[in-house]
Amino acid sequence: MKKYLLLFRVILLLLAFHIVSEFSIATLATTLSTPNIVRLDSRANAIVPADAVLEKIADGFSWLEGPVWNRAERFLLFSNVPDNEVLKWKQGEAVSVFLKPSGYTGKETFEGKEPGSNGLSFDSQGRLVFCQHGDRKISRLEKTGSSTTVVDHYNGKRLNSPNDVIFKSNGDMYFTDPPFGLPKSFDDPNKELEFQGVYKYSKNGILTLLTGELKGPNGIAFSPDEKQLYVSDYTGAAWFVFDVRQDGSVFNKRLLLDANGQKKNGPGGPDGMKVDQRGNIFAAGPGGLYIIAPGGRILGRFDFGVPIGNCAWGEDGSTLFIAANTALYRIRLTTRGAGF
Repeated sequence: MKKYLLLFRVILLLLAFHIVSEFSIATLATTLSTPNIVRLDSRANAIVPADAVLEKIADGFSWLEGPVWNRAERFLLFSNVPDNEVLKWKQGEAVSVFLKPSGYTGKETFEGKEPGSNGLSFDSQGRLVFCQHGDRKISRLEKTGSSTTVVDHYNGKRLNSPNDVIFKSNGDMYFTDPPFGLPKSFDDPNKELEFQGVYKYSKNGILTLLTGELKGPNGIAFSPDEKQLYVSDYTGAAWFVFDVRQDGSVFNKRLLLDANGQKKNGPGGPDGMKVDQRGNIFAAGPGGLYIIAPGGRILGRFDFGVPIGNCAWGEDGSTLFIAANTALYRIRLTTRGAGF
């Protein structure tokens, strides 16, 4: 009898352990799937309000990138890269297709995973300028609805797959050109350039290679005074900063922050970024969006547990939109985007 009683107690203990374990796993899964605000430095409190919330405003996409805010008409555009489309979000309306195809316009089936557009920007005339992975170029959407190629070659060779694009206040365009949009990336047989470039395309139509040193240049942003240029290196797992000369060229490359120590926070790597009026960098990185001070210290993170594509300032300049894998989020901050 004692033997059966002991066996019964063991079974109860095992059952209780199983229930607790299941509860713990479920709780952990819920925690990981819920975005979290992490404050690592007291300076983060002057950026992120105590009651700030990461609000999911759209979901169910394939892989989101390149959000950009249209100030004149008050809507957000963003790339759904694998589905070859630019989508439109506007408060109170359903998400709609703004442009399709957005990155690959060929007739044959695209062999790779990312045929669509990536980085998006607006020029001084309010025209959408977009990086086209599949077509390996940067194009501009005219007011008539037609598309114009802005740049697609360097020294007679096709670009890799332009990734992100920004404009300097004087109208010059800067962009990164890793091979991530090519079907076989670095090993693609159709890759014509031996390097991954960061370029300046002047308003006069001159394309200049700023640097070919980075392994996988991705996100790009200026400091508020445009004296520094930040570039993320996805393959090299780092964020770099360059000084900018009067003619727009760059020099004095240096490491801003090594991302290898952040890989414990989740998948993904250094990707798109934006800067606020105080010079803080909001940078996509492993598992989340990082708030990085100009000196390179991480002030805080928005943890998502998934790869992050990019972010964008919108609304009155204090709302930050975040492309988090398959979903789109926004958060109200007490800072404003540079240029707002």
